[in-house]
Amino acid sequence: MIALESPSRLAVDDYLAFEQASKVRHELVDGYLYAMTGASDRHEEITANLLAILHGHLKGSGCRVYGSNLKLRVGDDFLYPDLFVRCATERGNPFFKTDPLLVVEVLSPSTRSYDRGNKRLAYQSLVSLQEYVLIAQDTPSVECYRRTADGWERAIGQGLNESLSLQSVALDIELSELYT
Repeated sequence: MIALESPSRLAVDDYLAFEQASKVRHELVDGYLYAMTGASDRHEEITANLLAILHGHLKGSGCRVYGSNLKLRVGDDFLYPDLFVRCATERGNPFFKTDPLLVVEVLSPSTRSYDRGNKRLAYQSLVSLQEYVLIAQDTPSVECYRRTADGWERAIGQGLNESLSLQSVALDIELSELYT
């Protein structure tokens, strides 16, 4: 998953300065640095497929899709999701965003528990977030956590004939499109 890099806590400004100069991406969680590891080819294919679909769908809407090189700030933590969608008129900080509508993680064996657990809870604390999606890379399976008036509901789709309904951006995607 991610390897512990720093034995002592970093302040937000120190992290941002360090990250700007670093050749390796790091997440900052509770003041500690974690180096980001590379992804498998399957992980990248699924992410690229979804990014292309979302980019085409959002064109002209005022919303933008971002890939895994742009951070999200959650309180004093900084996380790199596989992709996220943001709908805002102002650009905000050029190196991180704070107001995603949709966040997607493609699950890796080493990050699966973290993405389903603490990372999901961190993202769900963002007021702007409407959907959090987890996509398995080894089998056609998706989980979508959707904000409702009563909290968060979870929907699961499995198999190439299923679809992923992204209500936050008004888009239904056949799983076969993600896994081709």
